[in-house]
Amino acid sequence: MKAVQYRTVGAAPEVVEVPVPEPGPGQVLLRVTAAGVCHSDIAVMEWPAEALPFPLPLTLGHEGAGTVAALGEGVTAFAVGDAVAVYGPWGCGACAKCAEGKENYCLRAPELGIRPPGLGAPGALAEYLLVDDARHLVPLGGLDPVQAVPLTDAGLTPYHAIKRSLAKLVPGSTAVVIGAGGLGHVAIQLLRALSPARVIALDLGEAKLALAREVGAHETVLSDADAAAKVRALTGGLGAQLVLDFVGAAPTVTTAGAVAAVEADVTIVGLGGGALPVGFGTSAYEVSVSSPYWGSRGELAEVLGLARAGALSVHVETYGIDDAPLAYERLHAGRINGRAVILPNG
Repeated sequence: MKAVQYRTVGAAPEVVEVPVPEPGPGQVLLRVTAAGVCHSDIAVMEWPAEALPFPLPLTLGHEGAGTVAALGEGVTAFAVGDAVAVYGPWGCGACAKCAEGKENYCLRAPELGIRPPGLGAPGALAEYLLVDDARHLVPLGGLDPVQAVPLTDAGLTPYHAIKRSLAKLVPGSTAVVIGAGGLGHVAIQLLRALSPARVIALDLGEAKLALAREVGAHETVLSDADAAAKVRALTGGLGAQLVLDFVGAAPTVTTAGAVAAVEADVTIVGLGGGALPVGFGTSAYEVSVSSPYWGSRGELAEVLGLARAGALSVHVETYGIDDAPLAYERLHAGRINGRAVILPNG
């Protein structure tokens, strides 16, 4: 089968031929219908060799959807032909966090060498994907896999980040979204669907700001040196009750801190390497800063439920598997508006 692999540190991903895996006991083999391309992959491919926590080659793709092609011994929850989405942050299934469905915070995954597909385990950018356990599959329930597959990360991650702060998004509140790309444009829709907050979106380019307005942002601001002052002016000097930074670079994190209101939540989602100091006099009173990771299995089911209700629509660009390296090239250059989706089987 064809697969898109990161094979050499510092090199571009390649399309190669690899054997089709066979499911063992408890495992499920999927014929992949859609796989998402994410900035996290770019971050992984920029790590030096000594920072890579897993061996190469690695089949990429941590957003996957497909149809069940074969079942390992003992799997009864699904049947061949079922259309499913893959929950990506695999855990041990037995620790206290996994028992809550929070496998994204599994307490034993590093110790046991458990890694997500595409981020250590073979990923979804291939014609077939081997899923380690049936509990990591969620029925699509009639959703278009091309539209739904980005929701397994680009939907789940902002949903988790927003859900924990909903109590602060009361009528009259403001939420700021920094970075209106793959995750950010979904976050805007989630904020509009789940809260009465006014949404202000920040980005570097007009195309991304236009997309932000299209999906529901009330205001858009160019993310430059004047952005914080403009957001403060839009909020009457008070700032925002929730700031979501989907870039995470030093300049955007600085902006996030500068626009946070008293008792605000600042949530750094992006992998840009920035950090926000917390301490008396460095931020508004009682500002909370967090850096969450992905979301729970239950939250993925909730996100897909929102999509079925018509509350979410992901802006996607589709590519065949042979053009996956081009999709990564365009993503790295900032030329993907929304989310790139690979169709491994056409």
